[in-house]
Amino acid sequence: MHVPDGFINAPVSAAASVVAAGAVAVGLRGARRELDERTAPLAGLVAAFIFAVQMLNFPVAAGTSGHLLGGALAAILVGPWTGVLCIAVVLLMQGILFADGGLTALGVNITVMGVVTVVVAYALFRGLVLVLPRTRRSVTVASFAAALVSVPAAAAAFTLIYAIGGTTDVPVSKVLTAMVGVHVLIGIGEAVITMLTVGAVIAVRPDLVHGARGLTAPLKLRVDGALVDAAPAAAPAAGGSPKKLWIGGVVTALVLAGFVSFYASASPDGLEKVAADKGIDAKVEDHAAADSPLADYGVKGVEAPRLSGGLAGVIGVGATLAAGTGAFWVVRRRKTAAREA
Repeated sequence: MHVPDGFINAPVSAAASVVAAGAVAVGLRGARRELDERTAPLAGLVAAFIFAVQMLNFPVAAGTSGHLLGGALAAILVGPWTGVLCIAVVLLMQGILFADGGLTALGVNITVMGVVTVVVAYALFRGLVLVLPRTRRSVTVASFAAALVSVPAAAAAFTLIYAIGGTTDVPVSKVLTAMVGVHVLIGIGEAVITMLTVGAVIAVRPDLVHGARGLTAPLKLRVDGALVDAAPAAAPAAGGSPKKLWIGGVVTALVLAGFVSFYASASPDGLEKVAADKGIDAKVEDHAAADSPLADYGVKGVEAPRLSGGLAGVIGVGATLAAGTGAFWVVRRRKTAAREA
């Protein structure tokens, strides 16, 4: 759902950039409460993983594909404030390095794909977790529902922005129907990916999953008729280094972006298909980074498509991992410095 330059006029794009900048600023403050020495590296990994999985377009209907947006996944794994920052890092890397998503539309993309998906998904997720049994299965079920709803919500948000500042004269009702319809189908794929990923992390390190914090009530023993807390024998193991999880996640992201992405669907994604069918792409503009050596997820000068795309994917994962991890470590260090001051 990467919005290119030219879909939305300059004043509304500028207003969306202000909203996005405000959301990132608030996210930076909120992330200080979510990040520590164990979760800061995980947040960088989440950004890199989302970048990799977004390269895997999957078919959803005749001639249409979809890909992960990632807002629900990021919010559940590392928290909503940090989740907004994760998506912002991914979109920034995609726009600058790969000419994916317009640069003047970066604010629109962060608002739609980052802020809206995170807010909607995490609000629904927390509501479901509160009413469902406090089990790991409940967290994965809630993650499925949250991710499913977040995608058509983002499609509706784009339609609202288009209604205010669209550069073409297409009835908003037609855009809304088409966008929400196809993105409900894409949302199913998003939900499956999110549920499987959250479930996999919970299976090995539930203590690192933000959405699963406080999941298990402390064990109680009855002593002389009164309930008292039992000693948590397994606590030291849960607080260990997340190094193995981090390494496994990085390897997975590299394999997905460097190899599996070659088999992704070549069909246009939901927004591209709707734009072409309804004519809202009539004034689309060339990307400012169209001449980038990595534009369109290929390495310029490398003729073999498989090798070119694979190298671009690996470079993208590395760049996103470095940018994300560096940013989150800075946020975490500022938190530590403020605490010591």
